[in-house]
Amino acid sequence: TSQVNAQKFGYISLDYILNQLPEAKQVETELKTTQTQYENLLQAKVKDFQTKLADYEKNAATMNEVIRADREKELQGLQSQIEEFRQSSATSLQKKQAQLLQPLLKKIEDNMHAVAKENAYLWVFNYDAGQGTSPIVLHAPDDANISDLVLKKMGVTPKPATPAAPAPAATTPAPKK
Repeated sequence: TSQVNAQKFGYISLDYILNQLPEAKQVETELKTTQTQYENLLQAKVKDFQTKLADYEKNAATMNEVIRADREKELQGLQSQIEEFRQSSATSLQKKQAQLLQPLLKKIEDNMHAVAKENAYLWVFNYDAGQGTSPIVLHAPDDANISDLVLKKMGVTPKPATPAAPAPAATTPAPKK
């Protein structure tokens, strides 16, 4: 048991670290810009559909059968396009988020390993499992939280107003599913 007592365990809060990185704010801005572009295009598609639907409903009674069938087919096609765009834009946003965060996560991981090695931590856990989830580490002493050490290693001074305990994840928007 003396060997177990000699082992040092630590943890980081990935969300807390990300919330303090300037690069993460750039990622968030870029994602919001892309999301706004998708939303604007979606709104234009929906407006086009609504305009054509209103025209169809207004004139359906006076249309001959061939024109009415053609308009119905067009409206169904527009509905399909809108749904496909919703799905593909959500997928695209998730991929972009992963792509933009990957270098930051690698940087955090590399610095976490360096801090763990320098301070003789044999095990380092991630406190949080991601935005909106329950913590993985349910109890640990405050001095086992090495998040601030990792930030310092990365050249970021932890903000004094923010506690060393994990902050709620709010930097990366959750893509709509």
